[in-house]
Amino acid sequence: MAGSSFGNIFRMTTWGESHGKGIGVVVDGCPAGILLDEVKVQAYLDRRKPGQTKYSTPRKEDDAVEILSGVFEGRTTGTPVSMVVYNKSQKPKDYSAIAECYRPGHADYTFDQKYGFRDYRGGGRSSGRETIGRVAAGAVAQEALKELGVDVYAYTRSICGINIDESTVLRENIMKSPLYMPDLEASAKAEDALEKRMHEKDSAGGIIECIVKGMPAGAGEPVFEKLDANIAKAVMSIGAVKGIEIGAGFGAAFSSGSANNDSFYNDADRGIIKITNNAGGILGGISDGSDIIVRAAVKPTPSIASLQHTINKTGDNIDIEIKGRHDPVIVPRAVVVVEAMVASVIFDMLMASMFSNIGLIKKFFNM
Repeated sequence: MAGSSFGNIFRMTTWGESHGKGIGVVVDGCPAGILLDEVKVQAYLDRRKPGQTKYSTPRKEDDAVEILSGVFEGRTTGTPVSMVVYNKSQKPKDYSAIAECYRPGHADYTFDQKYGFRDYRGGGRSSGRETIGRVAAGAVAQEALKELGVDVYAYTRSICGINIDESTVLRENIMKSPLYMPDLEASAKAEDALEKRMHEKDSAGGIIECIVKGMPAGAGEPVFEKLDANIAKAVMSIGAVKGIEIGAGFGAAFSSGSANNDSFYNDADRGIIKITNNAGGILGGISDGSDIIVRAAVKPTPSIASLQHTINKTGDNIDIEIKGRHDPVIVPRAVVVVEAMVASVIFDMLMASMFSNIGLIKKFFNM
């Protein structure tokens, strides 16, 4: 299977299956000297850990990370950082009933068509547990970005069509909400809507927003390695994500040039700034120094307990009711995954842009 690695200089390779012995990641290209230990990485993993609220799967996993290499005395050494989380709560029998059929909304059918074989235990490699490796790698990127003064954070913008009110948003509310919404009133309404979906044996989707503050201008490339293109690939590679916007996003299609263009202004205190930020912090594939704004559309959890129509491996039309332990909404646990992938791209492209002109090379080598 190809395609398990992502990034250019800061490069992650994830491995493992949902119900295998463990899930892990190898991070290559990580600079030496970053403050890192298992406690720091665990803080990120705990945000996607199952079983923390009634709106996530009741599957209980510690998701305790072990750093196997690349860290010594609390700092990265410059060698590959390898991390593992051992699976402790596998229940393959929960999936024996769907071994011979294709679940609607899942990758069962496409895996069989591609490989002629699939791991039906929770989806195997296509399971949401694969994102453990992404979050662990993103934790490394986040710790590096903190030292550079770049702040990357994400939150739930919408669930069940209930949107946050930007005028009442407080960042400190993100961790107070079981849905990671920075608007607690919207969170309460979304929780009520989720209760209704759960009672109906159904699920919900939503929108995750990620903000990058303190991003310097000049990171990214103008053609195939555009900063926004790489962010889009990173976020769209998350299994449940079905759409992405940067800045005004699809709204730009309904705007005019005079309204959508961001005017520049030379402020006496802040230097060159933009009056508006419809571009979402990226122009021509390169960061412009303003906040980078990313939104991801997350589909409803496909594993639902209500009756669904599908086919089995022999092509017979059948009905199924999916058993097991599943999230009624993926969005809250995916917030940190989006954050991790965006942070990884930002750090990767900052490093790639260090030597984009001869002046920077001379400055680096003091020549």
